[in-house]
Amino acid sequence: MPESFPPVAAEDARVLILGTMPSVLSLEKAQYYGNPLNAFWRILFSLWDRPLPADYGKRIAFVQEKRIALWDVLRECEREGSADASIRKPEPNDFAALAVRCPKLEAVFFNSQGAARLYERLVRPDPLAHLPKTALPSTSPARAMKFEEKRACWFPLRGWLENGPSKAVPPTREEGGKGIRR
Repeated sequence: MPESFPPVAAEDARVLILGTMPSVLSLEKAQYYGNPLNAFWRILFSLWDRPLPADYGKRIAFVQEKRIALWDVLRECEREGSADASIRKPEPNDFAALAVRCPKLEAVFFNSQGAARLYERLVRPDPLAHLPKTALPSTSPARAMKFEEKRACWFPLRGWLENGPSKAVPPTREEGGKGIRR
């Protein structure tokens, strides 16, 4: 069974972004969101109007600069291909250890409804139960949605990091978003 990556998680991380399990291509490249068709890195950098570097190390440095931790809900699973729908025998990561490692976490954002559902089902007891959790549209190319619509849905992440929960809403049209409110 393939295993996910260790977390990218500095002690001062404020927000945790959780996927389900790295894609086959990501596992081959040993990189979070290593499939160039996955919009994760493009969306993340665009939230701060920053150019997307080709260098993976610079991408990781950016998430650490923004005090974002990256990980996946699953430590391992059986799966044909990369589709979450084909996941069998899922085993969750050790979130109790992550809570100790990152004591300043304030919120969890899931990179898909599927990741949120797996977390809810498998992580018991939930050591992050006290944190607000938000499921965002998957950045996977399998999630059919226009880039700008996905990007607008991801703006609460930037709002949380810059202003806390009171501003964790997508921007208005004037601020560059689609005006979508959740």
